[in-house]
Amino acid sequence: MRTLIATSNPVLLSYAQSLLADARMRSEIFDQHVSFIEGGIGAFPRRLVVADDDYEAARRLLIDADLEADLLKNEG
Repeated sequence: MRTLIATSNPVLLSYAQSLLADARMRSEIFDQHVSFIEGGIGAFPRRLVVADDDYEAARRLLIDADLEADLLKNEG
């Protein structure tokens, strides 16, 4: 699994995940339970991840949707 976006913005995560689902790419939100524990102060961003095989196509899809500024840079 590779991370596309790490953010505390639930609207951004939902939108990006919806775009990926529409393109039939499975994604997961990691760290959402940690964000509940920390009380919603935004100290621990949630991560949107996809399978390694979908990573490049998912990045292109989100860039085409004008979300390039929200993508992690040089994620390995």
